[in-house]
Amino acid sequence: MRRADRLFRLVQHLRVRRFATGEQIARDLGVSLRTVYRDVQDLERSGVPIRGEAGVGYRLERGYELPPLTFNGEELEGLVLGARLVAAWADPELAAAVSSAMTKVEAAVPEALRRVLLDTALFAPGGPWSAAMARELPLLRRAIGERRRIRFAYTRGDGEQSERTVRPLGLFFWGSKWTLAAWCELREDYRTFRPDRMQAPKLLDETFAPEDGPSLTDFLQRWDEHTEDGR
Repeated sequence: MRRADRLFRLVQHLRVRRFATGEQIARDLGVSLRTVYRDVQDLERSGVPIRGEAGVGYRLERGYELPPLTFNGEELEGLVLGARLVAAWADPELAAAVSSAMTKVEAAVPEALRRVLLDTALFAPGGPWSAAMARELPLLRRAIGERRRIRFAYTRGDGEQSERTVRPLGLFFWGSKWTLAAWCELREDYRTFRPDRMQAPKLLDETFAPEDGPSLTDFLQRWDEHTEDGR
């Protein structure tokens, strides 16, 4: 068991018991008594009000609650990886927002768990190619949020060019590229478009209501049906 998960479980263990001896904690967590002593000291230093009473054991002060943002080790690793994916593959505005969110997470978790954020060895390398893929994401995210049509010139993979006006519905990340799910007014059907193949996308003043025809729910349903048919 990783240290971050062990510290989390130790606090939870004391929350459900009035008292617990070091031997009981060591047995329940599957660690040595020396490890329990060290973990309790680390938690006390980070502000968790654990009190030791000779001949009785450890107890958690009444009224103590874990902070609202309390995570175990794997949850923290997942958050770190997600933040690094956004930093490498999304647009700078979204990357800055995620960085700010992770700063808040770091401030909220106990000091003893903070090392997980710094030591997580999970990475999402990016480069000029990933920045090019995300170039139009700020405009597309705004169009989706405000439910506004967009117009752009588009070049397909085979070189065919066209002018499109679409209702943007959602953005999908596929590991090495983004696609925009949309209702295409030229084809009068759902289509997907790669943002890096769009030229001069323009946000239009026209808005559309979610109940007015095409929707992301319908797109996903069509996608599921297409996937099942292709099995």
